[in-house]
Amino acid sequence: MKAARLFSIGDIRLVEEPIPSPRPDEAIIHITTVGLCGSDLHWFSEAGIGDALLKKPLVLGHEFAGVTESGHRVAVDPAIPCSICEPCKAGNPNLCTDLRFAGHGEEDGALREWIAWPKRCLHSIPDSLSASDGCILEPLGIAIHAVDLGKVHTGMRVGVFGCGPIGLLIIQTARAAGAVDVLVTEPLPHRMAAAQKLGANPWFPGEEVDVAFECAGANEAVEDALLAVKPGGRVVLVGIPKDDRTLFTASVARRKGLTLLLVRRMKFTYPRAIQLIQSGRVDVQALITHKFPLEEIVPAFAAAQHREGLKVVIQVSQEEPQVS
Repeated sequence: MKAARLFSIGDIRLVEEPIPSPRPDEAIIHITTVGLCGSDLHWFSEAGIGDALLKKPLVLGHEFAGVTESGHRVAVDPAIPCSICEPCKAGNPNLCTDLRFAGHGEEDGALREWIAWPKRCLHSIPDSLSASDGCILEPLGIAIHAVDLGKVHTGMRVGVFGCGPIGLLIIQTARAAGAVDVLVTEPLPHRMAAAQKLGANPWFPGEEVDVAFECAGANEAVEDALLAVKPGGRVVLVGIPKDDRTLFTASVARRKGLTLLLVRRMKFTYPRAIQLIQSGRVDVQALITHKFPLEEIVPAFAAAQHREGLKVVIQVSQEEPQVS
């Protein structure tokens, strides 16, 4: 099978490898679509993310859908929690102390034709959803988890600072949760245009929101979120900073008595994500601006790195073959 492996900063190569053999608790999945995420770009441009560093050539990709050997279309949760640590037992598998995650650390991800993955991590894709819808369920899950942390409810005014794919999904998810107005900032004109098309309005200093979501991974966006949110409000930090540091003016946060929350992936979101797409309350296709075959992985990463559009999707296959 073909696989795209990252060997060092900016060095991703298409290689030939054996099809993996599944363990008894795993299914073999023929991958159809993979979305490129901002964290994939951190690995690509920095050979790591946070304190996780590239130790060996790694297959990236954690937003993915595929087809099982029996022909079932599935979206795949990239997180494999241990289920026995204290956070897992407390209902927080996203905080698992022994978590395995596709395309992270030493766990190969989805930028390949086949993957063996635990059956418990598979979610059936209904006929009303496409394969590319299926691979966006993971980032939509991040948005759902963020909105849950923000406690968004009917009548709220929400701020979204950074309108990349996650920001655009939070705009829609917050509206589905009852937000009456979403105010946004975004330096790239095409992303601002996408946010406004989804019903958001530009935020200007002096305007106040009930809860703010920082989705840029930039300290400037964090500062704007702190300024915008009302006293006693919540600021949810979603973005991943390039240098693994988040800085802000402490006096502003302290005097307002703000609650700061950080998003760690997601938990129990796939059924809700599917329902949001099926109901039409979230349009994930509005995010997909680029599609590349796996053979064009290098220009695909270039397009994503240069932020030429919104979401880049790798079309690994449109086939549903059997393992030979």
